[in-house]
Amino acid sequence: MAFFQQAKAAPKHTVEPALQPWVEKYRPKTIDEVSAQEHAVAVLRKTLFSTNLPHMLFYGPPGTGKTSTILALARQLFGPDNFRNRVLELNASDDRGISIVREKIKNFARQTPRAQAVASDGKTYPCPPYKIIILDEADSMTQDAQGALRRIMETYARITRFCLVCNYVTRIIEPLASRCSKFRFTPLDSSSTSNRLSHIAAQEHVDVSPEVIQALIDTSSGDLRRSITYLQSASRLSASSEPPTPITARDIQEIAGVVPNGVMLDFACALGIEFSGDMDVDSDTDRGRKRDFDGIRKKVKEVIRQGYSASQILLQLHDLVILHPTLPARQKARCALIFSEADKALCDGADEELWVLEIGLQVQKCDSA
Repeated sequence: MAFFQQAKAAPKHTVEPALQPWVEKYRPKTIDEVSAQEHAVAVLRKTLFSTNLPHMLFYGPPGTGKTSTILALARQLFGPDNFRNRVLELNASDDRGISIVREKIKNFARQTPRAQAVASDGKTYPCPPYKIIILDEADSMTQDAQGALRRIMETYARITRFCLVCNYVTRIIEPLASRCSKFRFTPLDSSSTSNRLSHIAAQEHVDVSPEVIQALIDTSSGDLRRSITYLQSASRLSASSEPPTPITARDIQEIAGVVPNGVMLDFACALGIEFSGDMDVDSDTDRGRKRDFDGIRKKVKEVIRQGYSASQILLQLHDLVILHPTLPARQKARCALIFSEADKALCDGADEELWVLEIGLQVQKCDSA
């Protein structure tokens, strides 16, 4: 009997810090810890003193801190003791129907919160007299659900505030968007991402070079969540060998599923796109060789056999060509038309190897034109 009582008293949902995803472990605890989003942070910081919060709409690309910001603000407003009964977080991509709005959201919104503040850890949180409902992925809600939400936001505005979080603000109906203060979250700049990644690496005792940090920034495209996930995966991969191997930029590219720079530069050189002599090329590509059909087909087959997707090859080749410092604008424009046609064909389910070959031949023709 004592055994069952002891087992029943054991804490639930405990996660060892070593097993916790770094994205959750290093999620901002206060709005001052949110990286890069200065405008949103400056405005929301004032609500901690005035405790007058409007309905809000956070929109922007994934991984820019939208959900983390509102959760951090809610924790600072209500404190750990009141957070559970004052905040309702729903992922609208799962709970997106009108029944959820009429039942779960309406029932929570109509409940009058307790007015007193609770002291915790020697500090008194503002604990304003309203609750917060966070609807993550709100752009996945159906039109009917968004329509039903309008009336609830108006009826219970005195005791409930809504925060809609979405990637595409155009998918939020205008009557709903007009009831909210809009906050645009932008992709993180390189400096902010680098500082955050360096901080996490230092906390986790992971040795990373500036080249690795730059590779994380390049492969994540301003998505801090993605770059932290890549860093944790690379750390696990490094620690799995004995002794641990140093993390390289190529490891990050392999984890991210992008084609390594050396492979792409080698492929581009085979198509006649010249680069400066200090660029890292994997093979001994002879830049002066005759670039005929058989040579390009061999190179395409070599790249495709390594398992890289045609869409990823197309994306990276596009960046190499469009951002090339010396290619003429006319040649870039011709290549862009080729890439757009190939992208449409790949989206329609065309054969990947055939279209990579088509891209290679057309880009080589532009170079010789």
